[in-house]
Amino acid sequence: MKSSMFSKLFGKTKQDQQANTLSTLEKLNETLGMLEKKESVLLKKAAAEVERAKEFTRAKNKRAAIQCLKRKRLYEQQVEQLGNFQLRIHDQMIMLEGAKATTETVAALRTGAAAMKTMQQETNINDVDATMDEINEQTENMKQIQELLSAPIGAAADFDEDELEAELEELEGAELEEQLLQPAITTPEASVHVPARRPTRPVHTKPTPEEELAALQAEMAL
Repeated sequence: MKSSMFSKLFGKTKQDQQANTLSTLEKLNETLGMLEKKESVLLKKAAAEVERAKEFTRAKNKRAAIQCLKRKRLYEQQVEQLGNFQLRIHDQMIMLEGAKATTETVAALRTGAAAMKTMQQETNINDVDATMDEINEQTENMKQIQELLSAPIGAAADFDEDELEAELEELEGAELEEQLLQPAITTPEASVHVPARRPTRPVHTKPTPEEELAALQAEMAL
């Protein structure tokens, strides 16, 4: 029972405070609208007194015209007072709206701070370091596995360098011999046009082996 009374007096929830602020703003809006209506009525009455004062002036009734002007002044004073009331209400509404925005901002910041604190408690710096070490270790292991899988088969075999050099010399000698045996390609002689029924064809002569060897030696000398 005591806790219930305490909560009613001092334990207003955030929703209750927001509802109270909105209710106050609505009440101020209603009051402001009522004051604006009264101001409009008083302005019309003041204008009416001016017209009556003009009529009495035209009728040479100075006393009645002065009374009309006095009432006009009273209406104008009330209009001015209502204007001051409206300014006060506007000022209070602005302050309430600013306070409401401030309260909501502070509440949002508190929520964010609480969430951040919870996440920091769940995420320890030591756990982060351990996790990063584990990730680096797994990455290094994966690199080693990939290197082993990508290595060519037999890459670790020990070959005799002398045997490889001898095999290379044999390949070079066979290539040179094949080039010597190939016939040399000579440029065809230009065909000579003679006034005959059929054009003559260029004649290709096959070089002798001595000529081929001489030509190859000349190319190698260059």
